[in-house]
Amino acid sequence: MSRSGELFDRARRVVPGGVNSPVRAFRSVGGTPRFVAEGRGAYLVDADGTRVVDLVQSWGALLFGHAREEIVAAAVAAARRGTSFGAPTEAEVELAERVVEMVPSVERVRLVSSGTEATMSAIRLARGFTGRSGVVKFAGCYHGHSDALLATAGSGVATLGLPDSPGVTEGAARDTFVVRYNDREAVRSVFEARGELIACAIVEPVAANMGVVPPAPGFLEELRELCDRHGSLLVLDEVVTGFRLGPGGAQERFGLRPDLTCLGKVLGGGFPLAAFGGRADVMDLLAPEGPVYQAGTLSGNPVAVAAGLAALDLIGREDPYPALERAAVSVADGVADVLEARGVPHVMNREGTLLSLFFSEGPVTDYASARAADHARYAELFHGMLASGVYLPPSGYEGWFLSAAHGDAEVDLVVGAAAAAASRW
Repeated sequence: MSRSGELFDRARRVVPGGVNSPVRAFRSVGGTPRFVAEGRGAYLVDADGTRVVDLVQSWGALLFGHAREEIVAAAVAAARRGTSFGAPTEAEVELAERVVEMVPSVERVRLVSSGTEATMSAIRLARGFTGRSGVVKFAGCYHGHSDALLATAGSGVATLGLPDSPGVTEGAARDTFVVRYNDREAVRSVFEARGELIACAIVEPVAANMGVVPPAPGFLEELRELCDRHGSLLVLDEVVTGFRLGPGGAQERFGLRPDLTCLGKVLGGGFPLAAFGGRADVMDLLAPEGPVYQAGTLSGNPVAVAAGLAALDLIGREDPYPALERAAVSVADGVADVLEARGVPHVMNREGTLLSLFFSEGPVTDYASARAADHARYAELFHGMLASGVYLPPSGYEGWFLSAAHGDAEVDLVVGAAAAAASRW
């Protein structure tokens, strides 16, 4: 048995499913998950010593690749000064100032420890600000695992075939109105019917948890207009897109101004760190300034904040986005060309540096069309490419993530691995 197999057997005795986040279990693709020993740049080394090109990159958190020297050095230096204080630090202020400077709509920001915490808190704040209870969300968009938002979600939930979760009560989900992503008519109908009840609409500006699904022209703009017309807040979940699609995220890319924004992943430089922020008049309702309660012992953790500051410094110093987009285009086009040559029906969705592959006859524009894709064929591709040294996300409902450490050599390896996998069809 492989070392990963031994570790998985041990893990299943003490950890539910053997993993601490469901998609890691390989249920969607089959087989034994690889246990990671080390990450360097664009590569992972597993417990058996196998080195692979990594297109997961901690689900998009690692904009500069694994163990980037400046980020590691900043975290180590911070840890030597103390790993947690439960008290404010100067670095927290610096990071908040940086976020306000970089993200167009954010005037105030509160640091938290996870994307789930950020979205959960933003929803509570929107309800407190408007005095309403209703939340509009979109099928296939994943906003963490808080009860009110775990309805027809994507990502790990879709991978396990659970559109909702046992343990989520009817009361918790009752005020959540689920609408098809990119369906302007459906969202208009919900606002027309329930507008006076809707506290906010929350959306991934580029859906990345049912695979990558870009917004249709006018979809986000109409959502902004509907929120304005009905006195609701617009919450952009930029946990994935924030600092990945550009310094100002998707809202800068699309010229959109939400009322609240949720951030994570890249913000922490590979450490558990997230944030939510937005209009000053809304954010000032948070305790201790206002009555909406939110707190966290590890919020603004000094080690995570140091790593986040180092990551944002690198963005300002190196401007990784042009090279990242070129690499993403090369991967997307190269893999698509391989499949086209083999006559394999497919759709390669891409928005900037976010991309994912669907084995589908037609366009993938929402959760229904993402689910209709051939996920068994994706599992074949996954294992075929893994055998050739490329680690894809172990689910067809996930995006492929490159980093600034992925150069021409890594792009060639990815396209070559796709060709080797497709040659068996």
